[in-house]
Amino acid sequence: MPTLREKIAQMFLVGVGARELTNEERMMIERYSFGGFILFGHNCCDPGQILSLTHALWDASKGLPPFIAIDQEGGRVHRLPKPFAHFPPAACLGETGNVKLAYRVARATAEELAAVGINLDFAPVLDVNSNSKNPIIGDRSFASDPQKVIAFSERWIHGLRDGGIIPCGKHFPGHGDTDKDSHLDLPLVDWSRDELWQVELPPFLSACRNGIESLMTAHVLYRALDPKLPATLSHDIVTGLLRKELDYHGVVFSDDMEMKAISDHYEVAEAVALCVRAGIDVMLFCHEQLRAIDAFNSLCSEAEKDATVRSQVENSYNRIIKLKQARLTKFTGLRAEQLEKRLARMNHQGIVEEIQGNL
Repeated sequence: MPTLREKIAQMFLVGVGARELTNEERMMIERYSFGGFILFGHNCCDPGQILSLTHALWDASKGLPPFIAIDQEGGRVHRLPKPFAHFPPAACLGETGNVKLAYRVARATAEELAAVGINLDFAPVLDVNSNSKNPIIGDRSFASDPQKVIAFSERWIHGLRDGGIIPCGKHFPGHGDTDKDSHLDLPLVDWSRDELWQVELPPFLSACRNGIESLMTAHVLYRALDPKLPATLSHDIVTGLLRKELDYHGVVFSDDMEMKAISDHYEVAEAVALCVRAGIDVMLFCHEQLRAIDAFNSLCSEAEKDATVRSQVENSYNRIIKLKQARLTKFTGLRAEQLEKRLARMNHQGIVEEIQGNL
């Protein structure tokens, strides 16, 4: 029977410092047994190195298998180097009008990720490109029309799933109308609830109804939904809107808790306590492992003295293990001697050229 601390550890997904694990990182994984890891460009040099890193993360994680995640959307949010395919951004797919291409891109992306042991992609973007001045979404969105976003994102989700990768739609309840980058500041959306339901929320509602395995929240303040707290920290938004109104039962990830939209306004202990009370299942600490450890320790202390927090931890743990038991049954990475030949046979550059030819 897992202890409270072991359950809380599953609620953290942390970054890795370099292209291979240090002894200190191995000790951290052994001591804290965090639920998963996220890779960025600085972690990825070539296929063999990426495979070696993900294998080390998988082997070092005792008990439940780890989420090994990445942001691989295409366009400017692209982490893997050549020979992995660099697909155009979502907006280009939307411009083709061909939803079959969205499926093929996602399926190809999944095949490449699975080959090197990655099992979770923070994609697709479900945001509607509703503000032309948005500095962070823009061409990461499939379209400015919610129905078009639904059509393309549905096929993208199926493509990832069919290729063995867990999809995670983002950024609930919609980052499309912001005029600030939440990495740098706390954006504000002043739309009415009705306007949000008409434009921003339909792709998320569709994804929920179609059983998407996971969603990521936005570090954005929506005054009509919660006048005080950004979505990631808001019980009204995560539990009230997402869990109850949209009837969502999957795993909910926070965006990176180190982004300034959160870190400039809340101390770590306060932020993680609000997250858990809001209904977030997994919190991301993408760069500073010591901050993740501080957050973990503070949440353990909070849970030991607060029955409400313990109840939320239990709910989150149950959702996490349900997803892991269903989708993380084995390490997906190929044997090192197979990898280069298999990637060469995939040859997904043809899909890139087909998209470009349809524009």
